[in-house]
Amino acid sequence: MDRKEAILVAALELFSERGFHGATVAMIADRAKVGAGTIYRYFADKDDLVNALFQHWKRTLAESLLADLPADLPPRRLFHELWHRFAEFSRDNPLALNFLEFHCHASYLNEASRALSDGFRDRFLAMFDELRRNLVIKDVPPQLTFALITGAFCGVEKAFQADELARTPEAEAHAEELCWEAIRR
Repeated sequence: MDRKEAILVAALELFSERGFHGATVAMIADRAKVGAGTIYRYFADKDDLVNALFQHWKRTLAESLLADLPADLPPRRLFHELWHRFAEFSRDNPLALNFLEFHCHASYLNEASRALSDGFRDRFLAMFDELRRNLVIKDVPPQLTFALITGAFCGVEKAFQADELARTPEAEAHAEELCWEAIRR
């Protein structure tokens, strides 16, 4: 692993564990096994580092969910496919999901990070709005549907990660079905 990658891995771990304000550049350098000055060769400051990390993982999440997503799936099948992809991303990248959730509304996110996050959210808002207009899901603002689904998903994933809930195929299927039932007409 090269130095920049080591810094990004250490930053992901520490920002996920301690938050932005609880993770210092010195702590990140120590975890990455580099000098603190090395971080400044790659990133202007801690804000630049957290934004680079946020943008990387937001793009990775978007690609995981949306790449090669068939446009002609029936609504329930589309929901299943997105839920399944989100679960796979979470299982493969649990720290990244925690990091994205923890930092998604942070004041230190720059314009590029906010634009990326807004673009990601807007894709789902458009999808939920179309499903609402086609009388597939409840007639509520798409922002509410998006918040409900992502909040429920992240809550279930946290319970799995903390071993408060056994991650079984049945538990995953029940969580998906409960969320679908919450939004469908």
